[in-house]
Amino acid sequence: MTQQKALSKVFGDPQKKILKRLEKRVAVINGLSEKYEKLSDEELQAQTEALKKRLTKKNVTLDTILPDAFAVVREAAKRVIGERPYDVQLIGGMALHEGNVAEMKTGEGKTLVATLPTYLNALEGKGVHVVTVNDYLAQRDAGWMGQVYDFLGLTTGVIINEASFVYDKDYDNEHHDDPRMRKLRPVTRKEAYAADITYGTNNEFGFDYLRDNMVNDVALLRQRELNFAIVDEVDSILIDEARTPLIISAPAAENPDNYYTFAKVASKLVPDDYVLDEKRRSVALTDEGVEKVQKLLGIKNLYTPDHVRSVYHMDQALRAQTLFKRDKDYVVTNDGEVIIVDEHTGRLMQGRRYNEGLHQAIEAKEGVPVLEESMTLATISFQNYFRLYNKLSGMTGTAFTEAEEFQQIYSLDVIQIPPNKPVIRDDKEDLIFKTEKGKLKAVAEAIKDYHKQGRPVLVGSGSIAKNEQIAKYLEKEGIKFEILNAKNNEREAAIIEKAGEKGAITLATNIAGRGTDIKLGKGVKELGGLVVIGSERHESRRIDNQLRGRGGRQGDPGETQFYVSTEDDLMRIFQGERIAALMDRLGVDEDTPIQNRAVSKTLEAAQKRVEGYNFDTRKNVVQYDNVINRHRRVVYVMRRKILEGDNIKPEIERLLKEKVNDSTQLPLKNNPNFVKEFAAVIPVDEDALTKAGSEKKDKSRVQKVMKLAREAYAEKEEEIGDENLRGVEREVYMAVLDTLWMQHLENMQHLREGIHWRSVGQRDPLVEYRSESQKLFTSLQNNLRDEVLSTIFRVRRADATVQQSQDDEYDTELTRLAETAVEKGVNEITSGEKNRDDDFSVKKAKTASESNRAKNAARKKKKAQRQNRKKNRK
Repeated sequence: MTQQKALSKVFGDPQKKILKRLEKRVAVINGLSEKYEKLSDEELQAQTEALKKRLTKKNVTLDTILPDAFAVVREAAKRVIGERPYDVQLIGGMALHEGNVAEMKTGEGKTLVATLPTYLNALEGKGVHVVTVNDYLAQRDAGWMGQVYDFLGLTTGVIINEASFVYDKDYDNEHHDDPRMRKLRPVTRKEAYAADITYGTNNEFGFDYLRDNMVNDVALLRQRELNFAIVDEVDSILIDEARTPLIISAPAAENPDNYYTFAKVASKLVPDDYVLDEKRRSVALTDEGVEKVQKLLGIKNLYTPDHVRSVYHMDQALRAQTLFKRDKDYVVTNDGEVIIVDEHTGRLMQGRRYNEGLHQAIEAKEGVPVLEESMTLATISFQNYFRLYNKLSGMTGTAFTEAEEFQQIYSLDVIQIPPNKPVIRDDKEDLIFKTEKGKLKAVAEAIKDYHKQGRPVLVGSGSIAKNEQIAKYLEKEGIKFEILNAKNNEREAAIIEKAGEKGAITLATNIAGRGTDIKLGKGVKELGGLVVIGSERHESRRIDNQLRGRGGRQGDPGETQFYVSTEDDLMRIFQGERIAALMDRLGVDEDTPIQNRAVSKTLEAAQKRVEGYNFDTRKNVVQYDNVINRHRRVVYVMRRKILEGDNIKPEIERLLKEKVNDSTQLPLKNNPNFVKEFAAVIPVDEDALTKAGSEKKDKSRVQKVMKLAREAYAEKEEEIGDENLRGVEREVYMAVLDTLWMQHLENMQHLREGIHWRSVGQRDPLVEYRSESQKLFTSLQNNLRDEVLSTIFRVRRADATVQQSQDDEYDTELTRLAETAVEKGVNEITSGEKNRDDDFSVKKAKTASESNRAKNAARKKKKAQRQNRKKNRK
């Protein structure tokens, strides 16, 4: 019995209690309908300002004005786009406003539901982000619902890759095919974020957050406060892509020949040379395999320190060879580009790359050009980005199977919203075949039979390869069909919209996140509605439910049927051989299916085990990621404080005090290197420093050394000038912080890659990771302090003038690069891992590197001058 069922037995069903409470509020909203129906357009539009004014009063909250706000949006939507939210949509809107995940069946109008809490929360003036899974949906929804917001006096922005817009009813892009997008006027990224409501993709929101924490000028900041986000297809973004880190990177040197060498070695290995675990997606060399690899490479021992990179290359080459399949996990384009296929949606993930050299290993395996690896400049996972919002909610057709994960990771409760009309779809028992060939033949025959009846058919497959196999069967029969396997993204919405027409046949990879309803064509309802066929069971019940949910929308008739073979991945990994043996004993041939509830239950049990394993994996990832997330928050808050602050002097004084306190913990006799180390950072008179460090009393020692440090700082202010020094301090602080943060990210990655070996010594890797990472972060903070102080104290007046000139040139170039980055959508994303060059970041890294070289040269020059002065005094 699950925990939720056990609690329900004791305390009653919490879902029913929540729905009952929300239904009472629906009655209040309905009671206001007549009041707002009687208003003129001008009077209805005036309600926005009236509601804002009410919010300024004491003890008036968003919850207080919710009934009126929902009633206003409902009436506005009816007048502007001809759609009036149903009562169940009001319930969905309230669930979102309260910070929950609203599970609503496909076709229940989630796009319209989102307008209710979006409008209400936008009244606070802090901004609302509506997050979608692709650029098309972001633009479509912004242009479509922007009409309602504009009518009510609110502005709507939209951000996508390479562009950003605002809804403008007076603007008209005649060249756009979809009329809902013609009113989107191009603007800067900052203007789109300044709107009351901003639509965009999860990738772009995350990347803009990272970009904002890399700029050197307040004017280049894009986002406002992360106030409230509504995530559409929330299970796809927060569950399926939870482990996906967003990465902004610069190229790192690595010889591509190494990848080709190890790809050849991996191709010569046989199954006895490695242990493959498909369930855990892992592979490791056996002792025989290690011997074979060493012989092929011409080395004696693969696991000596000299061959660390070789182990790294071999691991990735072996993974690429055994775990990643062409046309399932990735495709290779005609021009030799390896593009990842999203396992959940079947979509080609343009621009995404596996990290840690895996993508390069796949390129080498396929014999296409190997693109260079990159160095991480900034990174964050979707899990941690979306937890930055003050309030988070989401909506999807399938979330309840992942309710525990939503609660544990995001503190989100899943509320199942009842459909507007009862579901009458006929979900049939699985048909189980002995062989893959027999199954696909049966699928093709079923499609042919339904086609003769005139019924539309939607076929869902787990891979592009399977989709194309079914397509070949249909081509032999001369049956026309549309294929939707993520190679034709621009047409996918139009294809899906027509999938309910009479006689239509649509073959699609996993359909999650398409965001378009399948409406039945004329006469289809009388024929029995849409037929949905699953060509295999997915490892997640949620993905199967998404496919089923494409049929039977809004009380329509429909039928769903899954076809399974004992050779399918899920069956093969979990007891498929036993079932095949049973079918042999029963004399079942490959063309004859069986329908067995016990087998179906076994499949569902297998799915639950895989879901549990995946949840544990994601939970483990977030536990590790939480560590770097704490570091990120400290660094970004520190950076933003320097960027936006009027006066950096208090921070420099804090660093001075911290340096003095750390350095004077022991008297000079117990710390013989004190004078040399302290003077290397803060150049004070060494004789005076020796005398101060010799003080026996801790308080006296600290006070005297602090006095010397403050005198040195005051001299530097007098020499450079307050205003000039503040500018130099700001630039130095941010340049050093950025450089050290990049190094820290690399160090943390190396730490994480090797930490699992600590378990061999009976130590918890997570505990060890937390401990070691804290040491690294303490080191970052100490290095930041010393680098900033030593650089500032060695700046000369001439250096400051040159520095100012360089800063002006740098700022001009940075502005240009930032604008280019916005226009081009420069970013990095990983599907478990992506890396692509970022011109903005490359330039920034290069500038930081040049700046550090200049500082080192200035430091050496200053040291030489000091030595000369000492000689002259003598």
